[in-house]
Amino acid sequence: MIHITLPDGSIKQFEKNATPMDVAKSISEGFARNVISASFNGTTIETVTPLTTNGSLILYTWSNDEGKKAFWHSSAHVLAQALEELYPGIKLTIGPAIENGFYYDVDFGDHSVSEKDFKTIEDKIIDISRGKHEFKMRAVSKEDALTLYKDNPFKTELIENLEDGTITFCDHSTFTDLCRGGHIPDTSIIKAAKILSVAGAYWRGNEKNPQLTRVYGISFPKQKDLTEYLNLLEEAKKRDHRKLGKELELFTFSQKVGQGLPLWLPKGAALRERLEDFLKKAQKKAGYEMVVTPHIGQKELYVTSGHYAKYGADSFQPIHTPKEDEEFLLKPMNCPHHCEIYNNFQWSYKDLPKRYAEFGTVYRYEQSGELHGLTRVRGFTQDDAHLFCTPEQLDQEFKNVIDLVLYVFGSLGFENFTAQVSVRDPENPDKYIGKVENWEKAEQAIINAARDKGLDFVIEEGEAAFYGPKLDFMVKDALGRRWQLGTIQVDYNLPERFDLTYKGSDNELHRPVMIHRAPFGSIERFIAILLEHTAGNFPLWLMPKQVIILSISEKYEKYAEKVLNLLENNEIRALVDNRNETIGKKIREAEMQKYPFMIIVGENEESESKISVRQHGGEDLGLISIENFAEIIKTEISKTLKSF
Repeated sequence: MIHITLPDGSIKQFEKNATPMDVAKSISEGFARNVISASFNGTTIETVTPLTTNGSLILYTWSNDEGKKAFWHSSAHVLAQALEELYPGIKLTIGPAIENGFYYDVDFGDHSVSEKDFKTIEDKIIDISRGKHEFKMRAVSKEDALTLYKDNPFKTELIENLEDGTITFCDHSTFTDLCRGGHIPDTSIIKAAKILSVAGAYWRGNEKNPQLTRVYGISFPKQKDLTEYLNLLEEAKKRDHRKLGKELELFTFSQKVGQGLPLWLPKGAALRERLEDFLKKAQKKAGYEMVVTPHIGQKELYVTSGHYAKYGADSFQPIHTPKEDEEFLLKPMNCPHHCEIYNNFQWSYKDLPKRYAEFGTVYRYEQSGELHGLTRVRGFTQDDAHLFCTPEQLDQEFKNVIDLVLYVFGSLGFENFTAQVSVRDPENPDKYIGKVENWEKAEQAIINAARDKGLDFVIEEGEAAFYGPKLDFMVKDALGRRWQLGTIQVDYNLPERFDLTYKGSDNELHRPVMIHRAPFGSIERFIAILLEHTAGNFPLWLMPKQVIILSISEKYEKYAEKVLNLLENNEIRALVDNRNETIGKKIREAEMQKYPFMIIVGENEESESKISVRQHGGEDLGLISIENFAEIIKTEISKTLKSF
């Protein structure tokens, strides 16, 4: 007999070789019908895998992320089978599950695939799925695996890098694929499928390798789920920050300036400035000091920090000056500069913590194919800060930063989020710098702070920065999409590399601990996500212009200007539209520009010294005094913008 521990802590006894599905059925037949994947002692397994030892079992359904991952991974296999049957002679490479759906990279040879073929592929996927084919794993020797794929150089390359005795295939229907496992019980669970797009992709992401065709798809256990998802995609298109940014005249790009280098237009610059002022005010209350550092630094600075060794090959290349052997880099990170600011002084433990903040622009050479609006750019501004503290101060300082991040989220309408403690990958120690004991202290400090603050968090191995672990905030937007926003990192390594010290109470020199933090992350990316989350209807306190005043005709322009002055006296940001256009056209255009309030002035308004107010979306607030309107604005702002 073996003992199986379930997530609720209960322990059940089963005969050796019982399967996860047997365990599910022991809970209830209804529950078992919904189980599609499982993990045992932290390893993903099939629902029919025999359990031979005591251990912890988690059973997944479609409602779990891991369940979806197994569902979409299995669907990628079915997509691959469909493509092989429709396009004989193609060469398959890899096909993983992704956050929403799956893809398969394929060498189509003489075949080509375009949008007109999507329906045929979808029909073939569903036709195969109806066969209720079970996914079956089997071990294969390296020799046999290479023989099977002797005509496929991509699979051969993958197999060559695997150890003999660790290679497994997955079979379903007439199809076989190299696979590590993690599938749904059978294909019949796949009830709806959609091919979303095709794109070019280099083999293993290297532009020196052959270019393949990446086929993106998504699948669901119910047709209703697919319909809802496609509706969500349509809404996402309407909210695309690139589209809204153009319509709202916030930012643009220029090929002459360069790819991935955004140009901020007056309205967008005002939006950025308001975000920065908002954070500066909170930071000042929290004891931060603003600093400014240059856009370049000597190459040696980033060699010392470790950034050049980790990112130099993929970054902008060194700038050579007229002086022999003198090299500078465009700044990829602000932290080395802040370390040098700290090093400008001699500190006592009584002086700490020191909190340096900067809206610092950094530059990274992203591949042109990876650039995407404001979310992936080559030049971006971080709301960066670095805190230097004693080990005894670390816990409280870290918690204070968590409070600041939560204040930012609350004031901008991001209410649905989880936290992720990103730690080292124990299998790849070479990815990181520094002593193991420092990593252990840093990781534990983050876990303790997150737990004490009552955060809903998970621990993810392999997601740490190369110099230290971090706490990442994963935010769900209005469309249910997950974004990483806001990060806090604990770093024992850069203080060592830059020889940072302070004099302790024992009169000896000690190393400070460094906290890196950026609630926005990148201003560019944050605004992009905020645009899509709000569909351009930013919180009232953030809008560059909160009110537009529309005069019915030239006769009322002076009264419109008077209203403008009175609003500005009440610290309400407004502008006047005096164009010689119909009031209907002015209203339509103001709606498109998403001004929160429209004030319409004409004969009645002027004679009564009042204003007619219309809210964005069409609600008419009627004829009211300017004083009453100012109170409405203040009340609306106080709903979202809290005191820090």
